[in-house]
Amino acid sequence: MSRLAQQFASLKKQRRAALIPYVMAGDPAAWATVPLMHALVRAGASVIELGVPFSDPMADGPVIQRAGERALKNGISLRHVLDMVREFRTKDTITPVVLMGYLNPIECMGYEAFATEAADAGVDAAITVDLPPEEAEGMLAALRRRQLDAIFLLAPTSGPERIAAVARAAGGFIYYVSLRGVTGASHLNVEEVKDKLHSIRRHTDLPVGVGFGISDPETAARVAAFADAVVVGSAVVSRMEQDAGDPERMLVEVPAFVARLRAAMDASQHESRQRTDSPSPAGRGMG
Repeated sequence: MSRLAQQFASLKKQRRAALIPYVMAGDPAAWATVPLMHALVRAGASVIELGVPFSDPMADGPVIQRAGERALKNGISLRHVLDMVREFRTKDTITPVVLMGYLNPIECMGYEAFATEAADAGVDAAITVDLPPEEAEGMLAALRRRQLDAIFLLAPTSGPERIAAVARAAGGFIYYVSLRGVTGASHLNVEEVKDKLHSIRRHTDLPVGVGFGISDPETAARVAAFADAVVVGSAVVSRMEQDAGDPERMLVEVPAFVARLRAAMDASQHESRQRTDSPSPAGRGMG
């Protein structure tokens, strides 16, 4: 069983949703990424989504675009990102790490070389934003040979055929983009997201995570009530940006925000479990 599968199975037994913070590798300083990853795990992160900086991040809003620009100025490449994961694995062999980025750097390295080096570094899965499943055969074959998962995105506009196609190709979990637009957009309609997840689950047994538009503990808690994972990107990266000139402070402030997300999710799910486990009024006193 993969690290991702083990993590989701463990959380399911606990009736908790996964919390997946996104950070851009190499932002604001190359040396800060691995310490931040460990700090996020201590703060309650279930999975780390590690951004690979790219010069044309079409799915990302301005917050993550600026993070990518800072990382690129720091000279961070895909190979540097893999080195960061390798260093992270010297102390943490449990927490899954998912790379999120774009196809071009992987194509430059080559599918087989990428899959081999990613697996050797301790990567668990890859999200390649601009690679649709219909064109992913070569990449998928290389990843599967190294027991790596390919995670694909679904959007509010995805119809049944698209959902089925992604479900057939995906591994690890399915990432539902809860908003139309780029990362960091707002106005999340939680009830609409909940309805969409019901339709996705008709096509797959994989966990379904929700991202894009979750910016505060309250929204994270509401989404955690029905999603298998809550992915928080721009809100985390925005706090990294606030302390970009003081990485030591960033290593305190960003995990503190993630801890608040985790606490809100856990409190909400604890209340939900209590309601579910409590005997109905009609059943009290019987027996």
